Amino acid sequence: MHRLGPVEVADYHIAGQPFRIVTGGAPPLEGGDALERRAWAVQHLDDMRRLVANEPRGYTGTQGCFVAMSGDPGVDLDVVFFDQGGFGAVSGHGAIALTTWAVDAGIVLLDRARLVIDAPSGRILAAADIEDGRARSISYTSGTAYVSGRFIPVQLRDNVVSVDIAYAGMYLAVINAGELDIALSADNIDELVRLGREIGMILADNNAVIHPTDHRLSGFRGTVFYEDGAATGAGVRQRAVTVTADGRIGRSPSGTGTSACIATLDSLARLPRGTSLIHESLIGTTLSGRVVGDGQVGGIHGVVTEIRGSAHRIGEAKLWLDDLDSLGLGFQFA
Repeated sequence: MHRLGPVEVADYHIAGQPFRIVTGGAPPLEGGDALERRAWAVQHLDDMRRLVANEPRGYTGTQGCFVAMSGDPGVDLDVVFFDQGGFGAVSGHGAIALTTWAVDAGIVLLDRARLVIDAPSGRILAAADIEDGRARSISYTSGTAYVSGRFIPVQLRDNVVSVDIAYAGMYLAVINAGELDIALSADNIDELVRLGREIGMILADNNAVIHPTDHRLSGFRGTVFYEDGAATGAGVRQRAVTVTADGRIGRSPSGTGTSACIATLDSLARLPRGTSLIHESLIGTTLSGRVVGDGQVGGIHGVVTEIRGSAHRIGEAKLWLDDLDSLGLGFQFA
């Protein structure tokens, strides 16, 4: 017998980052807007989130979403994002995976190839490049990204470093790994996680993580560590990895992290308009992004970024909790 489930999921990866879309078995999302739907999900879908994200069905890096067809005539999909830590406001991986899934599932007509997704951070406008009936790459924009704090001194255990804080649907610290004398490689994952947690604790209450118009979007979420690479004809290149405040490390360069870095570079006039930022992950995969316009949030100037990447379907499953399973909703190693 099933205590919970079955829950149907479709799994994708985006530049190495797995993303799990709950396609069946969940109740309809409720709420007047996307932030209300997230609040409703916290109250009513947390057990299901834990079921599909926690081990043994998920693992530390699991990200995903609950999705529903929207009742708003200007929107295609309503979405609530989640990971092992809880429910989030935005996910670049999710935008790319959802758009690819929508093409695969026939939700997006092949002669249209565009999608409007209503997420807690705001509407995401996505477009698919379709070839032979399949989405080969996805580009999306999602509101305005801006720098909320510049050259903030952070006293770490070993030294003092200077960080910027940027908003791209959530607040992220952006820091050059050279200041920490650490190379961005898989060999240093444990140290990067330690540093990400330490930075997260220090910046949790910083004024730069207070949203100017909606307190529900306030709060520090993670750190983007980057290394500058050589500029090429294709654009500016960085190696980058994002670590959440609770110590979960991204497998891909992170769409949201890429957007935050673009906002930072633009504010320093280091990314000429029309030039792409190419972000390379610890495993060598890439996402790219560029500025496509200007915007503002609560009177603060920022930029509209377009992020591009690809998602690949890697499986589908039905998950449930057996009534004899002593592990219940699962466990975490973080």
